[in-house]
Amino acid sequence: MDFLEVLNETAERVKKAVKPLLKSPIASRTYGVGAGGDSQKHIDLEAEKAIVDALQEQRLDFTLISEETGIQRYGRTPKYYVTTDPIDGTTNLLRGIPFACSSIAISVTPQLDNIEAGVVVDLFHNTTYLAQRGRGAFRNSEKVNPTQVDNLDDAVVGVDINSCEASQKLAKLLAQIKHVRHLGANALELCYVADGTMDGFIDIRGKLRTTDIAAAILVIQESGAIITTSKGAPLSSPLSPTATVDFIAAGNKRLHRRISTALGTDPRHVDPH
Repeated sequence: MDFLEVLNETAERVKKAVKPLLKSPIASRTYGVGAGGDSQKHIDLEAEKAIVDALQEQRLDFTLISEETGIQRYGRTPKYYVTTDPIDGTTNLLRGIPFACSSIAISVTPQLDNIEAGVVVDLFHNTTYLAQRGRGAFRNSEKVNPTQVDNLDDAVVGVDINSCEASQKLAKLLAQIKHVRHLGANALELCYVADGTMDGFIDIRGKLRTTDIAAAILVIQESGAIITTSKGAPLSSPLSPTATVDFIAAGNKRLHRRISTALGTDPRHVDPH
């Protein structure tokens, strides 16, 4: 199966479903708590419906692993797992801050290190990131490559600091980085590392769900950038609405090592693939 074609078509459906809701009051209507523990917004559920409808129309039998509705089976003999955060950056989207995306990954087992293909679609700009294992990573059909910036003085590094505990752990690193960013949609920020827009991105809180970044991790890996746990180990976790990860992503091994050292974690680099 051409997963890239399937995911590209699905991404287009999500954009069409979300666009009319961007300025609609109904978008923020709440329907309880989703499987991942956050409030379910109308716009999140509409995005998920668009994903499911598009995949079913393309005759894909699958088990859905979603941050919104949890684990659902579609089709008679599901042979694939589809892991999604229908909207990453819902708060940004509802406030009109133009940084949010939809993340969709396909795998043959429910494990983070077995992703076969993924798409991260920017919901505000005409940008879609696609990756399939062994075929590279692409932004709007153009192959992407990460940066070679390898020093903390020049690097632009995204840091998720949405935790007091994380902020304390990050103090030494933040003192060494001149250009710190956090834009509010982790999957899209990881794709920015894949295409060289940013030099690194880290989240050491241990709170980020695997559903948020399953697709982006493959984009990172296929681009040639580096992503590991905060201890330098390969990312290997169950695909679940409640399973969480931490990570250090960087455009190259040298920058990855310098970030790890500044954090006081194990700086020894292992093969992230």
